[in-house]
Amino acid sequence: LPFAGGSASTFRTWSTLLPADIEVCAIQPPGRESRIAEAPFTQLAPLVQTLAYIIQPYLTLPFALFGHSLGALIAFELTRQLRREQLPEPRQLFVSARRAPQLVDTDAPIHQLPDAEFVQELRRYNGTPEAVLRHAELLALLLPVLRADFALHETYVYLPEPPLDCPIVAFGGLEDSLVQQKDLAAWRSQTRQRFDAHLLPGDHFFINNPRALLELLSQKLADHYSSGQ
Repeated sequence: LPFAGGSASTFRTWSTLLPADIEVCAIQPPGRESRIAEAPFTQLAPLVQTLAYIIQPYLTLPFALFGHSLGALIAFELTRQLRREQLPEPRQLFVSARRAPQLVDTDAPIHQLPDAEFVQELRRYNGTPEAVLRHAELLALLLPVLRADFALHETYVYLPEPPLDCPIVAFGGLEDSLVQQKDLAAWRSQTRQRFDAHLLPGDHFFINNPRALLELLSQKLADHYSSGQ
């Protein structure tokens, strides 16, 4: 599951960097790339309900969920939605560059700011190339999706539920000024099973150089299945 403004192409190289027995299934949210004509979601609950319905036919195989930044929050709530519907749950949940959901977000909301101020805030995240932010036509295509994705995040309200029954692995960037180590460590309370946290070189978008991340991810999957879990 991609970050705010991201798409399935974020994961286009992953199949070549992971072992052959791991199949990468990238979610393509509406409003971007091949689904650009569709309205993006602006609230999390309808999104995870739709995702649970769409992936249900594929849950006969063992699976894990991975999400980066906003995608981590979606993956977490999707796991809780699968549990509510008594559907198969992931064997592992991988959350990347996102503070634990129960932590209060102290940042001021930005999704309704005027364009110039919104773009300036986007620069803090370092996830959108400057050339895109300066290109009026590209920006006009991208801004509605980014606003919708930030609305997903900024209107989210955490509701307490029992911890998950799958292990959680949290990844963070060593130079990420947006998500601190303690923010990642707080994910521990969201699982009854094993929890691990790993810091990797890079800022909030360390996912753009995924080799070290994928080495860890594939090792976690291998360890999990070799233990018979």
